[in-house]
Amino acid sequence: MTPARERLTRIHRAALAAVEPEACVAAVVERLAPDCPLRVVAAGKAAAPMARALERACGERIRESFVVTKDGHGLELMESRVAEAGHPVPDERSEAAGIEALAVANRTTPGEAFVLLLSGGASALLSAPLPGLRLADVAAATRGLLEAGADIDALNTLRKHCTRVSGGRLARAAGQASEIHVLAISDVPGDDLSTLASGPCAADATTFADAVRLTSGVKLPEAIRQHLEAGRDGQRDESLKPGDPALASVQSRILASNATARAAALEAARKEGLRPISLGGELRGEAREAAARLVALGRSLEPEAPTLLVVGGETTVTVRGSGRGGRSQELALAAALALEGAPNIDLLAAGTDGTDGPTDAAGAFADAGSVARGRAAGVDARSRLEDNDAYTFFAAEGGLVVTGPTRTNVMDLVLLEVRPPGA
Repeated sequence: MTPARERLTRIHRAALAAVEPEACVAAVVERLAPDCPLRVVAAGKAAAPMARALERACGERIRESFVVTKDGHGLELMESRVAEAGHPVPDERSEAAGIEALAVANRTTPGEAFVLLLSGGASALLSAPLPGLRLADVAAATRGLLEAGADIDALNTLRKHCTRVSGGRLARAAGQASEIHVLAISDVPGDDLSTLASGPCAADATTFADAVRLTSGVKLPEAIRQHLEAGRDGQRDESLKPGDPALASVQSRILASNATARAAALEAARKEGLRPISLGGELRGEAREAAARLVALGRSLEPEAPTLLVVGGETTVTVRGSGRGGRSQELALAAALALEGAPNIDLLAAGTDGTDGPTDAAGAFADAGSVARGRAAGVDARSRLEDNDAYTFFAAEGGLVVTGPTRTNVMDLVLLEVRPPGA
């Protein structure tokens, strides 16, 4: 591994440490409903460590705790029932988990507090369909949106109008609770609680009409299309809207977000002797187009000292090929093509959850030699990009970033190191 890759790896690890779920929960949990017994639902990629922190601080007060997380992200806990379910496409375990989460909320009694520990991935993990829909319909609709390169807003608008937990409905189920507390690790732009995990305890400003508009042109099961159109025409109950009394007792707190990870990366860059520059949470749009913009920016700089650009967010990939990869690997592969002839620039693009697409990699490195190394290993960068097959390229070339499950998720990070020419 080159010195630049070693630096970028250390900076990436520092960013992950700043959004470690157990520490984030432990920092606030002692002030959580101190006089109440607790009923708990934890959902998302960070659910298990978040629940463990709550158990350690409040174990004697927990009446019931149910945890659902992505496959491979579970932990053995003392007070909680732990389940794993399908993500990003829901499966029958996701339906069962959604039903169980509603049951826990319904069992909350006056004098008890309901606690929701929320993190990225929860909306897929709690996918109990609304009456009249089948799980297979919801799964097919999710798959169709993902393949069309839909952004998180479109996905969550669909889920809030097709599933029983989202759109504030979990808070309504916990209506007997004296308090409802949401502790969240955010994986959505702007840390919008109505978007995070499709807003189980948040008001939803979107409508069935929005869902119809955002899914126009996307191949959906006929049952989903008819359901959305019926809702648009006033024949289905809407999600909970701002001002709904069922949400009056909800208290929500964002514990960590992409901004937290970016701030840690900037501080780690300073310690590495790099001049840090924040590009904020502007990582969005098609992955290969985002790569082109970032490399162009890096090439335009003439820094006097080694510099690190840090940007976070979430891109999309329109799937046209049959290869393997994810949005961070696709971004890195497009960047590799653009970095030929730029030996002073290195890039790391990775998801903070440790899983980029349906692969075991979090993302990938790219530099001026990536394309040549791939060619020497028998893989062509351009054809692999056109086939959405970044994983195959980087597995052969040696650029995969593999962290394993991090049990957190605050979207993606891209780190772009730019050194003075000739340095």
